[in-house]
Amino acid sequence: MGKPKKRTSPRKTGTRRSHLALKLARAVNAKSPIKARTTVRESGKKA
Repeated sequence: MGKPKKRTSPRKTGTRRSHLALKLARAVNAKSPIKARTTVRESGKKA
């Protein structure tokens, strides 16, 4: 998955849009047999 871009003005809450990628990744994981990486806590680190 590609990384979401940052908004142009720095230092504001929600400027990095990684939460959108997370939401999409969880939606994928709910349906697809191929799992997308969410967070290290959720998906576990690769050995």
